[in-house]
Amino acid sequence: MIIAFLLKETPYLGIPFNWLESFFHELSHGLAALITGGKILQIELFPNGAGLCTTQGGIAFIIAFSGYAGAVAWGVLIYKIADLKSSISRYFSLFMVVLLALSCLLWARDLLTLVIILILIATFALSIKISHFHFLPVILKIFALMVLLNSLSSPLYLIDGRGIGDGSALAKLTFIPEIVWILVWTAIGIYAIYRLAKK
Repeated sequence: MIIAFLLKETPYLGIPFNWLESFFHELSHGLAALITGGKILQIELFPNGAGLCTTQGGIAFIIAFSGYAGAVAWGVLIYKIADLKSSISRYFSLFMVVLLALSCLLWARDLLTLVIILILIATFALSIKISHFHFLPVILKIFALMVLLNSLSSPLYLIDGRGIGDGSALAKLTFIPEIVWILVWTAIGIYAIYRLAKK
């Protein structure tokens, strides 16, 4: 956790992991759309760690809620997989390379998003290439914790008074104030980290 936090706070070095959390966030929106009968039109990633998933159809509430919650779920999943056999960690890293490549081909429509996804592909490919086979699970755990740390801080950016984003969308759908949704997502992230730490 200390290593993940230091990497996250290191200028420039933590940027790819902000992009990774953003990718999982937007992909979770997209998967929620697909699961509820909609489709993904486009995924965009931006240099500051923000992103946008444009969907069509599906259940709006589930799609809007799934971004922040989904990023936490991805972080937990990666950490749990890293706890399994080293060979499974390697296969998962290869899976991430394939998933990112497919996302690049299917849903990236602008040059900036393509470049960011290619950097993420290189990050996972490099983690496999340069690490000792038995050291890969540790690298994946650091990736997972960085995603979880970013998942904790990301919802707080919605407290800006602009009334845009997932929290605002849920507030309009449910008439429950945006701050409640921000607290729910933050609580999910804290609980996930607590459960991993307790284990």
